[in-house]
Amino acid sequence: MLKGLSDKLRGAIDRITSLGSVDKEDVENLIKDMQRALIGADVEIDLVFKLSENIKNRAFDKLPAGLTRKEHVVKVVYEELTNIMGREKPIIELKPKKILLAGLYGSGKTSTAAKLARFYQKKGLKPYVICCDVVRPAAYEQLKQLSEKIDVPFYGEKGEKDSSKVLKNALRKISGDILIVDSSGRNALENNLINEIKGLNNILKPDEKILVLPADIGQAAREQADAFHAALNITDVIVTKLDATAKGGGALTACNATGAKVKFITVGETVEDLQPFDPEKFVARLIGFPDLETLLEKAKSVVDEKKVSKIIKGDFDIDDFYAQIESMQKMGPMSQVLDMMGAGKLARKVPGGLDVQEAKMKKWKFIIQSMTREEKNDPEIINSSRVKRIAKGSGCAESDVRELLSNYSKVKKMMKKFSPEKLKRGGFGNVFRGMGI
Repeated sequence: MLKGLSDKLRGAIDRITSLGSVDKEDVENLIKDMQRALIGADVEIDLVFKLSENIKNRAFDKLPAGLTRKEHVVKVVYEELTNIMGREKPIIELKPKKILLAGLYGSGKTSTAAKLARFYQKKGLKPYVICCDVVRPAAYEQLKQLSEKIDVPFYGEKGEKDSSKVLKNALRKISGDILIVDSSGRNALENNLINEIKGLNNILKPDEKILVLPADIGQAAREQADAFHAALNITDVIVTKLDATAKGGGALTACNATGAKVKFITVGETVEDLQPFDPEKFVARLIGFPDLETLLEKAKSVVDEKKVSKIIKGDFDIDDFYAQIESMQKMGPMSQVLDMMGAGKLARKVPGGLDVQEAKMKKWKFIIQSMTREEKNDPEIINSSRVKRIAKGSGCAESDVRELLSNYSKVKKMMKKFSPEKLKRGGFGNVFRGMGI
């Protein structure tokens, strides 16, 4: 997420924390590094200069009790970055409501409707998705397929060109805790788009009117947020595609400058990749601080606690080992998971990169499927002839089989050394390192 910006900000902070002491010149250099990083991420220059002045003015304030000068400077950087990103955590009410989504073409509005439905579904509510995008031909099929994938009721009228008619029919025929309406987009904020969405607004009387903005729009987010707000009195913003652009800093800060509150962000293409936008957590991850709360929230939905207990005790077979790897993969790309753990630096040390490591792990499933039950229970019996047979059966190289066995053995030995208390204090970083990560 915003990898280029994150790497540059972390680099700037690493340089200041590596110093024995910090003087005004060091702070000036830190500010210059940050300016280059933020302007490169499309943050407005005026906003960058304001942030720079604030850091400069606060860096040599009287030290708070218990902090060194370096720690104080990093704290000031964190607080000022959080201020320009929004500061306030969004309020997400888990109660029945009607939501109207608005946005231009290419914003990811239709896929966001499904992601939003999935978010509320996981919270125990019953969402319902209505396709009122009657302009883009593929919108009906896309939203229908995404809704079916997550088992959420869908309503639309294929071929109908009157969005108001579709919405009126939907409201007569369906009911649910959360009604999510996907409206038509356009290439620009034209009068016919404004009139159409105003009509839907009058019919639906939504509790939330959410503008969907792509992160790659950069500083133009400010103009779009202002225009939609004037037309519709937008209540919230969802910024999409934060995983795929370097300009997301511009979109987030531009929204905040207009007073529009970013409620959610999307960080991937699957229906699971929607997150509430918490500026403090976002900035913490951006500069390399751990976000264990989000990580644990993700883990709850994918991890088998009984198998985790076996892993921690070091009492697991090779099937259990791979089951935990699959659970991790369901939590998102390994780079995201490491970032949340505050272990993003490990990602840069992986031979060939994380993509290469994740590709290797995908092979392991086929290798394990080619093993006998006896071999899975006791991998130590796997000799050269068995390695050759397993490699042939899985369509992988013998070196891939040996690498899997080596990593399994390393992790098993390590887990026996770590108590649960040590793991809670960051021992998993050593487990990753033992796997070459």
